Amino acid sequence: MSTPSTVRVVEVGARDGLQNEKTVIPAATKIELIDRLSATGLRTIEATSFVSPKWVPQLADAAEVFAGIRKRDGVAYPVLVPNLQGYERAREVGAREVAIFTAASEAFNRRNINASIDESIGRFMPVLERAIADGVRVRGYVSTVLGCPYQGEVPVADVVRVARRLYELGCYEISLGDTIGVGTPLKARAMLRAVAGDVPVDALAVHFHDTRGQALANILACLEEGVAVVDSSVSGTGGCPYAKGATGNVASEDVVYMLEGMGIATGIDLPALVSTGIWLSEQLGRATSSRVARAMTA
Repeated sequence: MSTPSTVRVVEVGARDGLQNEKTVIPAATKIELIDRLSATGLRTIEATSFVSPKWVPQLADAAEVFAGIRKRDGVAYPVLVPNLQGYERAREVGAREVAIFTAASEAFNRRNINASIDESIGRFMPVLERAIADGVRVRGYVSTVLGCPYQGEVPVADVVRVARRLYELGCYEISLGDTIGVGTPLKARAMLRAVAGDVPVDALAVHFHDTRGQALANILACLEEGVAVVDSSVSGTGGCPYAKGATGNVASEDVVYMLEGMGIATGIDLPALVSTGIWLSEQLGRATSSRVARAMTA
């Protein structure tokens, strides 16, 4: 299969990127980040998460942030919801798209949410039923698709089963996440190919962490299988709490540079994205993790 001519980049920096920051970031800064990202040409920007503030204190201001951002026509602002209560909170402030999350690893699910994979999916059933009735689009995340910090290898059959189940339940898109960044290109390709046997490839996205420097190579391997949606985080924000020294998500700037250099259209203004990433790194008090940004601003 040939690579796609266009790719939709799903920007996850405002949620997945910031949720592990130890210093609480003001809501005004998060709102400005999303507004800046909206001006770059991105079409999907994950805005926040309506999880319990006890779980993720950094995102306790989810309602304030979502209400405060300027919603641009043609841009989707999905939010993460863990259950029906989170879904209702999101809808109260006008969310039109939500995301739900589970893992392909039984051990990861039990350690993180004290439930089996099947139990975690069962918790999402009311969300999916309500969202379908409300005309709200639901994206599904499957984490630990290439390895787990607790059980190690994750059988590809488990990844396929979970992705297929979320798709059958009504998720329009399934994001396949290498949560701890252990994947390599041939493994990524084989995993994707297996999932695409049960879920249409145009309903699949990839979400690679760059912990071991493999993210761009893994993305390329999946592009060659026909994937046309890639998750990334501006400035490479978002470390993984289970992998020491993890650099977190692959940087959006680096992904866009690669795609555009391959002749794959993204619709994103790279200099504007780079300046947004530099601005964010200044707010966080550290250097950007984007190599492209470092090169362009040297």
